[in-house]
Amino acid sequence: MKKIINFMKSNYKIILPIILLAGVLLSFNMKQNPDPEKEKILLGLIRSALTQGHYQPHEINDEFSTAVYNNFIEGLDPAKRFFTQEDLKIFEKYKLQLDDQIKKEDLSFYRIVTSKYLQRVQEAKGFYKEILKHPFDFDKDEVFDVDYENKAFPKNEVELIINWQKQFKLTTLSRLHSKIEAQEDKQKEDPKAEVKTFAELEVEAREATLKSMEEFFEYKDEEDDEDWYSIFINSISTEFDPHTTYFAPRTKKKFDTEMSGKIEGIGARLQRKGEYTRVDELVSGGPAWRDGNLEVGDIITKVAQADGEPLDIVGMRLDDAIEFIKGKKGTEVRLTVKKLDGSVKIIPIIRDVIELEETFAKTSVVEMGNKKLGVIDLPKFYIDFSERNFRNSATDMALEVERLNKENVEALVIDLRNNGGGSLDTAIDIAGLFIEEGPIVQVKYKDGEPKIRSDEDYKIQWNKPLVIIVNELSASASEIFAAAMQDYNRAVIIGSKQSYGKGTVQNYMALNRYFDYPKDLGALKLTIQKFYRINGGSTQLKGVVSDVAMPDRYAYLKIGERDEATSLKWDKIASADYKVWNGYSNFDDVINNSKKRIAENEQFKLIDSNAKWLKEGQDDTKVYLSYKKYNEDLKNREEEGNRFKSLYEYKNNLSFTSLPYELELFKQDSLLAKKREIWHKNLSKDIYIEEALNIAADLKIRTEKPLVKN
Repeated sequence: MKKIINFMKSNYKIILPIILLAGVLLSFNMKQNPDPEKEKILLGLIRSALTQGHYQPHEINDEFSTAVYNNFIEGLDPAKRFFTQEDLKIFEKYKLQLDDQIKKEDLSFYRIVTSKYLQRVQEAKGFYKEILKHPFDFDKDEVFDVDYENKAFPKNEVELIINWQKQFKLTTLSRLHSKIEAQEDKQKEDPKAEVKTFAELEVEAREATLKSMEEFFEYKDEEDDEDWYSIFINSISTEFDPHTTYFAPRTKKKFDTEMSGKIEGIGARLQRKGEYTRVDELVSGGPAWRDGNLEVGDIITKVAQADGEPLDIVGMRLDDAIEFIKGKKGTEVRLTVKKLDGSVKIIPIIRDVIELEETFAKTSVVEMGNKKLGVIDLPKFYIDFSERNFRNSATDMALEVERLNKENVEALVIDLRNNGGGSLDTAIDIAGLFIEEGPIVQVKYKDGEPKIRSDEDYKIQWNKPLVIIVNELSASASEIFAAAMQDYNRAVIIGSKQSYGKGTVQNYMALNRYFDYPKDLGALKLTIQKFYRINGGSTQLKGVVSDVAMPDRYAYLKIGERDEATSLKWDKIASADYKVWNGYSNFDDVINNSKKRIAENEQFKLIDSNAKWLKEGQDDTKVYLSYKKYNEDLKNREEEGNRFKSLYEYKNNLSFTSLPYELELFKQDSLLAKKREIWHKNLSKDIYIEEALNIAADLKIRTEKPLVKN
């Protein structure tokens, strides 16, 4: 309280008009436009679908009520910008009543919370300009904690205003630092260049923050009841599991839109995490993937069109943020991102047409010692029923394997890193290329016996050594294929300690199919099945544990299914009847030798140190608000990061080439040749590919007929 009083004494010229404005703004016209009939119908439909159709239904009780309460408050205000603890006292009487309200389709809690939310948004809309009229004191020694998830809500309106003031100060400080650095760089190039004072640059940075906030509140003005109700419904649905999601009508329309096979943009799948837009996946062959600077896990905070003023997208709806990031081929977008190591970088990317061709399997051949080895990169388990010839990953993989056989390639590495899954059928068919026949996966509905999905083709297309690379982002169908190859002892699995751990299956339900209603009710993606390995263990949470675990930069970060609060648990069912392949004569020796190489490799040791350093950076959520300390902190972080520079300079001295059929295509298609050149260059700097090839080269097939054991 003393802190608040001191703040008010020293800042009364700011605080007084702000509090006066807060009272006046209660009369603002607050846009809500609810549709009570539709919302009650929707709530009843969702409740029914979740309790009757979900793989593992939740009991809707007081514990569930508390979780939904917390989910909704955090969903509306993840950065604690709007609600106060005084507001929460009003809401809390409903904390144990939501289960009953959901059953009765009573939206009292929803209405009270959204009404207060709108009031707080309108108040903030009125006072933010007043805060930004006044220069910030960047000599003052204070910090701001950006760990919004664990941060307490402001106690009252005064603390709320202090919170806004600190957020604006941090945003302005970041801009000011960038402007000072840009001016210093310009002076190095041209000593006669104009030099602005710290105060002048502070005004420019603060005005840029003001403009950004004006745009932020314009987007807030465009929000309506559909947006907030979608958050409320998802507060219920995601409590069942993180993949059970409601799509509001606007979102559903975008989801339903069929892609023409091409899309213009940067080639990144983005995800909303609290107030932030996070990079969730890079499209293989896309502009961001080719550029190499944007990474999975990066947080995009600002977007600029070429040399234009950056737009702050923190707090913006994901759909709106995407609209600014995507654009016409040949245009430039500049993304301000917070990297995994905590540094802030501006990444320029030239937008391009992202062709689905680049998500297809591609093959390279490399000589290692006296052996000829193959690498197949499989970005996803794709299938397209709209194609006349039903092109899919299984038929493509079969063709690539056959081509490798014709080239007398002696061992194969399949790269499943960052492969988020796709068609289960193609995963089963691909597994069948490497075994005679037998079960590949067990699939179970909540009330039924497990159904065994098998490869029934006795033909083995590849009977030579096989190595599969996975990482923390290898999920779903990737895990099914890798798990089957591991259970059969058919392949050595190497990579991260374990894969993502998504062992559930979802069904997409357009809700109007289940209830005849004149308005669009949206859709529900519902978890209805669970995957189990043929050894009986689920791939849920545990994923696939690598035979040879290699250090990587994601090792200590929260990135897998196990880090989601409401994930379904791991369990086990009876093993399927299958016979383990015993075709390798030195399987255990190869694995032990690989582990020894990795343990002694200085580059891998450095990767592990880097991963720990990244984790430390993520855990340090306090930011200095004095310019001197902020600048020193960034410089210290940059200097610390210099010891990891060699990670990006590594070369494995291997030379990769395309198969003969592609070399012929290059004569007519220079763009394809360029894409493969980029891929091969990346492979030549990849220590994980190098170790996978070492293992593949060392594996020996028994000269006698391979044995099988139960």
